[in-house]
Amino acid sequence: MAQEPNNNFSFSPLKLQRIPHLTDYLPITDSKTFTNPLNQNRFFRPTDGFYIAHSDIVLRQIVYDLSGTFSVPSSDVAYLRAGPRQQIYFDPHNTRVAIVTCGGLCPGLNTVIRELVVGLWELYGVRQIYGIQAGYRGFYSGEPIQLNPKMVHGLHKRGGTVLETSRGGFDLNKIVDSIQSKGFNQVYIIGGDGTMRGAVKIFDEIRSRKLNVGVVGIPKTVDNDVGIIDRSFGFQTAVEMAQQAISAAHVEAESAVNGIGLVKLMGRSTGHIALHATLSSRDVDCCLIPEVKFYLEGKGGLFEFLENRLQENGHAVLVVAEGAGQDLIPRTDAQKEQRDESGNLVFLDVGSWLKSELNKWWTRDHPDELFTVKYIDPTYMIRAVPANATDNLYCTLLAHSAIHGAMAGYTGFVTGPVNGNYAYIPLEEVAQAKNEVNTRDHKWAWVRSVTNQPDFVKS
Repeated sequence: MAQEPNNNFSFSPLKLQRIPHLTDYLPITDSKTFTNPLNQNRFFRPTDGFYIAHSDIVLRQIVYDLSGTFSVPSSDVAYLRAGPRQQIYFDPHNTRVAIVTCGGLCPGLNTVIRELVVGLWELYGVRQIYGIQAGYRGFYSGEPIQLNPKMVHGLHKRGGTVLETSRGGFDLNKIVDSIQSKGFNQVYIIGGDGTMRGAVKIFDEIRSRKLNVGVVGIPKTVDNDVGIIDRSFGFQTAVEMAQQAISAAHVEAESAVNGIGLVKLMGRSTGHIALHATLSSRDVDCCLIPEVKFYLEGKGGLFEFLENRLQENGHAVLVVAEGAGQDLIPRTDAQKEQRDESGNLVFLDVGSWLKSELNKWWTRDHPDELFTVKYIDPTYMIRAVPANATDNLYCTLLAHSAIHGAMAGYTGFVTGPVNGNYAYIPLEEVAQAKNEVNTRDHKWAWVRSVTNQPDFVKS
């Protein structure tokens, strides 16, 4: 008789975030367990501590103030530690897997696909692995393609996604009907916050139908705006590529009279790429992110700052995240309501708008002086490149952590690093969480000290 993993306990004053398990809603007779095939894998030698126990946890908060009377806040939470379990809940010979990628491109997508396929095949002996093409709509609009290690061998060296992707196309009943009719019992969903919200609905519907199907989310966002986890895959590659754009803008700016190099980087709601690229390059004079409002005219404004910098150095480099300054750009009534297929408000091009405003300002205030703005938008170049070495390794660990959790019968979860340790996090919690730049911490103060930019607070 299968024993339900006990992950309901809490370490007072810590609260363990419970991860759903197939045994929560399936009849006990349908929950037969199997010995993990890693025991017989010639590449592994399981020893004490190799398998993760249901009592192994990862703390969400690890930094405390020890001044005065020390006590751990009762609101602190913990997550199950990711990794292989001694008993699994799927017979690898009868396991049928679906993998889907949704949303925009991100460095590392192909690596995650490759490592899911290779991990399922080599670690657990799963042979029925399928890719769903064109995002969520692919579940019901086409036939899945069968995958094996030979087919995905070199994917980690390629950008994009071999499965193709799209936004929108989410029809819950059609998707779950397809999962049920095609006999899938593990579904790996790779995508951003909108995709994760869709995954929550898929999991809830699967649970309500009492299907023996594990649902796993692998968060993907180049912007690094997924909450709880340390970072999202592709982010470090994006920062590395962004530095190249900043370097080019710097060369262009210092090679012109009163030259400004303007670089627009990804970051709809968060400015992590712009912030990290600024700190890494040290060529940036001003970094504009969505979390900090700015203004153009008047004392303490952007124009005043840039004029002083041009007088001092003869050039300046300006980095702006795509979501910054959206409240300043005039919108028509139609643009105020315009949304993409994922339901997100369509952002206007802050880079082009800022270039135009800079030229208007200089022509108005310095009509007889030379002035040049070189605008660089590397967005699609960054999204489409292969993952670097660090992100490739990260994608491998993500994929393997996801596989171990799914094979152990966990469902409705996301895997990712929390304080450097891989954990299983409730899917719904990740779908709702945000990771905005904390403008009160030392990192943003470091940006201010590196650039000497204004705080844009009107007196």
